[in-house]
Amino acid sequence: MPKVRLLPSNIEFEVLSGQTVLQAALNNNIGLPHRCQVGACAMCMCKKVSGEVIYDLEPMLTEKEQQQGWMFPCLAYIESNLVLTLDE
Repeated sequence: MPKVRLLPSNIEFEVLSGQTVLQAALNNNIGLPHRCQVGACAMCMCKKVSGEVIYDLEPMLTEKEQQQGWMFPCLAYIESNLVLTLDE
């Protein structure tokens, strides 16, 4: 089962099939910043250090933001182990 590691705290949690990264964090009592859970508020936006994600609905990110690794955990489904940083 794929895992997410959050930096700088090194907290890890598993993501079940069909769960977004945010859903998995909340189900594991991990307090990721969030508000709307549908990609509209950008409160959960964080940076991907490594790993792959896919989206059912592409988030509203500029080309530059995508190149810099920004992502929306509320919309992201993981394809591999994932490392995210909340410290940007």
